[in-house]
Amino acid sequence: MIQRIQTVYLSLAVLINLSIFFSPIYRHALNDPSGWIGTTFAGFLTVAMVLSFVSIFLYGNRVNQIKWVKAASYFQIAALGIAIAILFTLGGFGRFLWEEVVSTALLVLALVLLWMAGRRIKKDQELVDSMDRIR
Repeated sequence: MIQRIQTVYLSLAVLINLSIFFSPIYRHALNDPSGWIGTTFAGFLTVAMVLSFVSIFLYGNRVNQIKWVKAASYFQIAALGIAIAILFTLGGFGRFLWEEVVSTALLVLALVLLWMAGRRIKKDQELVDSMDRIR
């Protein structure tokens, strides 16, 4: 069903990934002289966002939904790795990079939300499996 808590987690992950496109870390990725870092970062974010969004509507097949959420998590980890690399090339952590650190922390939050959604989907599947054993 759409009303489950994992739907909220997945929706928030989609919204956070969408907000990254308007953040300073994305602007720094686009300023790459070679151009491939910004494109790759945008690609990983987009794929993670689309996989999360599609997995919301796969509630009828929880096993398949878990696979889609795991795939979204892998792309989210790749986007997080690129964001951390961009952050370190800017000079690491500091007061002058506060907005970039917050942008990277949003990626971590989206990854945590994907992880929490996966756990809740798995818990629902275990509940259904236990009810099938009783019948």
